[in-house]
Amino acid sequence: MRRASAAERAQLGELFAELCAIPSVSGQEAAVSARLRALLEGELGLEVEEDAAGNLLARIAPPPAAEGRSVLLCAHMDTVPHGDVTIEPVLVDDGWENANDAILGADNKAAVAVIVQAARAAVAGGAPCGVELLFTVEEETALAGAKQFDVGRLQSQFGYVLDHASPIGEVVVASPTYFRLEAEFRGRAAHAGIRPEDGRSAIAAAARAIAAMRLGRLDEQTTANVGWISGGFEGATNVVPDRCVLLAEARSLSDAEAEDVIAEMVDHCHDAANDPVCDCDLDVTVERLFQGYRHKAGAPAVVAAEAALRACGYEPRRILTGGGSDANAFEAQGFACTNLANGTERNHEPTERVSVAALDGMLDVVLAILGEVGRG
Repeated sequence: MRRASAAERAQLGELFAELCAIPSVSGQEAAVSARLRALLEGELGLEVEEDAAGNLLARIAPPPAAEGRSVLLCAHMDTVPHGDVTIEPVLVDDGWENANDAILGADNKAAVAVIVQAARAAVAGGAPCGVELLFTVEEETALAGAKQFDVGRLQSQFGYVLDHASPIGEVVVASPTYFRLEAEFRGRAAHAGIRPEDGRSAIAAAARAIAAMRLGRLDEQTTANVGWISGGFEGATNVVPDRCVLLAEARSLSDAEAEDVIAEMVDHCHDAANDPVCDCDLDVTVERLFQGYRHKAGAPAVVAAEAALRACGYEPRRILTGGGSDANAFEAQGFACTNLANGTERNHEPTERVSVAALDGMLDVVLAILGEVGRG
């Protein structure tokens, strides 16, 4: 098995730090996209296609011995917001961190850097199989970029996204269906001290709805959460609030359970709005943001990944996750795609980090995957 050289590992670290320092909040990926395009076209001589959403696709042709076998490697270019705080990657002990109080962006630029470095190795030394490189936009906003990507353009038999922030070796074999709920309660404003009986509190209605909901971990495969609520007049306590909006979600590895839980949450909203104490009007919007999936035990992508992990000294562990990734969008379109852990830690947090060992290890795993696919 071909492992990355010391020079390739050093180059990987430099590229990772460079990419993290380029701001690319969801919907604002243009700068990092331009840098990736310059690397793929200018340095590696690959043709890059960009779709209407802004996703980038490049290909390395399979050698004759691979008999047309190809694999997709995918990572997303965007990050969650970090305000006006600069991302300044620094090495602390054995890992990369942000010198400032914000995310590092290892989610998902650790994977972006690994994939580019693997492409460098494949171009320089000859790819053992065909490789399709896909860099998506707006993954952090409910997989918006991947949902718009046409998987019919792909030539690979299956693919991988490297987008699970957990120790290398974990292979995601199931991911949930995810529903988002927005409920707007509309009551009647009144003076809270003089005519409160003339008012109808939208906040009280929303509070009743939330109090009735089952939230948190409902069972091994189902979760529910109310993540945001807003209502009333800022700074005012003397007005019965006539408007309140809440945002909530339900996720489950069971499609039916996800549907049941979100329906239950909607029922609680209606019950609260119709309660005579509240008597509010209600507008509810429910959207399924992504569809869940579950891999079969012998799925080729899972088997190849596990063989590659073992070859690199990692013990594969099949896991279920409550999070989504671009793999959900591709699976929903009928393209087999597996999400692999990339060794990053505490993604979406100011203490986010990734060790040098994890970056290097993931590069070795990707190179091993290419070898497995090439051998068929």
